[in-house]
Amino acid sequence: MSELSDKIKGNWNTIKGRIKEEYAEVTDDQLLYEEGQEDQLVGNLQKAMGKTKEEVKEFIDSCC
Repeated sequence: MSELSDKIKGNWNTIKGRIKEEYAEVTDDQLLYEEGQEDQLVGNLQKAMGKTKEEVKEFIDSCC
């Protein structure tokens, strides 16, 4: 499991709250987290946030 996967799995509620605070346009459907689907989640967030994959990962890293 990758470091990103561990971080998402362990801190998802915190991460989700921070995303909703900063990017109100992100929907609950786009924030659905299913274990093992981190790449799909990051892709959904890229589209919703208008960020690159690396920017999304950096945002997640900064949350926790």
